[in-house]
Amino acid sequence: MTVVRWGILSTADIARTQLIPAFKRAKNAQVLAISSESGKASETARNFDIPKSYDRYDELLKDPELDAIYIPLPNHLHQEWAIKAAEQGKHVLCEKPAALNTEEAKTIGIAVRKNGVKFMEGFMYQFHPQHQRVRDIIASGEIGEVKFMRATFSFYLEQTENIRMDKNKGGGSIYDIGCYCLHAIRNMLGSEIASVDVNSQLDLDTGVDFSAIGNVTLENGVRAVFDCSIEMAFRQEYEIVGTKGRIIVPRAFRPDLHGGEGLIIVQKENEERMERLLGDIYALEVEHFSQSIIDDREPLNTIENTINNMVAIDECYHSISNKNRS
Repeated sequence: MTVVRWGILSTADIARTQLIPAFKRAKNAQVLAISSESGKASETARNFDIPKSYDRYDELLKDPELDAIYIPLPNHLHQEWAIKAAEQGKHVLCEKPAALNTEEAKTIGIAVRKNGVKFMEGFMYQFHPQHQRVRDIIASGEIGEVKFMRATFSFYLEQTENIRMDKNKGGGSIYDIGCYCLHAIRNMLGSEIASVDVNSQLDLDTGVDFSAIGNVTLENGVRAVFDCSIEMAFRQEYEIVGTKGRIIVPRAFRPDLHGGEGLIIVQKENEERMERLLGDIYALEVEHFSQSIIDDREPLNTIENTINNMVAIDECYHSISNKNRS
């Protein structure tokens, strides 16, 4: 196998605007089919020169020509269709968050292992080379011993009817973008979260968290803070502070909005430098997972990593729930 043949479950906006174009840019992937239960599959297939279209998700999953499935469905449907895809012997790339809680994530893990397929949760940001460069700077000792990290992701949601405002479907700022902050904290610092204390701003009508601020302690003793919001101006950065300096990454999660250019700012006592790196995050994501399938190796973002991120998300919501009860 030199090219992975993909099917896409749904004509969601992220599929049409980001992932289908990324599949076309990728060197080792080809979209053969798309399905939609809203009646838009055939039109989308025509628009993107996709050979096959289906009006039911299960029909696409049964297509013997497909090797892998991309799932951009609403959050509450991820577990169901990831498992169904695995049961049909398809590898799965699933949008984040891959599940709504740890138990759901674990059931996905059981299904993919049982059926011998690969699974990756779609945190596309991590494939930009700026993050490996940050790890290299930390490993070099340039900023000394890491003591603290801050991660921020926010945007202003104008549509009150948006699915992000439906708690039962995985709405809210933590599920939508706070998951990136938690993922970055865990993976950039190489440690799991030992405890988290979260304050949130909840919508009184829906119970959805508009905003959240979390104080985090990692198992390695490093402290961190994250904040996320769907009612604030757009921000997407993280900062890592050491004993001798700090690293600021102001385009952490969506460098594609800057033409793919990532930016790293390293500050020490009397000096500052900037490093700029280019990367096509969505195409790199598709190529990485497709190559993992071709080479029969585990992807960078393993199912274990997905489960551990869901543990962190669960702890955030437990903290919020406990405060609302008190």
